Amino acid sequence: MLTKKQLDLLELIHRRVQRDGVPPSFDEMKEALDLRSKSGIHRLITALEERGFIRRLAHRARAIEIVKLPESLEAKMSGFSPRVIEGDRTDPPRDAQPIVTSGATELPVMGRIAAGTPIEAISEVASHVAVPQQMLGTGKSHYALEVKGDSMIEAGINEGDIVVIEEGSTADNGDIVVALVEGNEATLKRFRKKGGMIALEAANPAYQTRMLRDDQVTVQGKLVGLIRSY
Repeated sequence: MLTKKQLDLLELIHRRVQRDGVPPSFDEMKEALDLRSKSGIHRLITALEERGFIRRLAHRARAIEIVKLPESLEAKMSGFSPRVIEGDRTDPPRDAQPIVTSGATELPVMGRIAAGTPIEAISEVASHVAVPQQMLGTGKSHYALEVKGDSMIEAGINEGDIVVIEEGSTADNGDIVVALVEGNEATLKRFRKKGGMIALEAANPAYQTRMLRDDQVTVQGKLVGLIRSY
């Protein structure tokens, strides 16, 4: 996991390369990160290079190449950020139908979803949670799940959060989805399709990306919001 300064520097380099085609100078990096000396920038760049996020090209001035971005920064660059609201669950309901109240819809919380290793898919209603109407797509069906595990922490999703899911069987690369693996294991991961394979990517370097055949994965919906109780 990167420190805040390392992440800030990586974001600065990425934005400048995207905008200008070249990374910022060491002086510009030092000023942007409010460091006293260039030696601090050298240490940050070395740390990023050792972790495989950048590559320095020999014999070229200001030649730094972005190799990859952490999930949290990639999500930020793509414009995705979970919409987090405070919320509390109500008493368990008798069925799984959404309850519409003034300005909000109470969605069924369909048990827990693993943000870690997959767990057995759960379809029984555990409770309801109030969700603002603006978080929900018009004419779409939605449900909620409680997050178990820490594999999506760099995407801003923590254990115990309630994720709001828009039902659907398709997803675009980069979407965070509820994926059903081989018909009986459900997990919350970032979705990427590569040929006939599906990559289910964690947002935590402690977890490896799972590569599965596309016939082994069924998308059951994608993340549209997040509710956190304090």
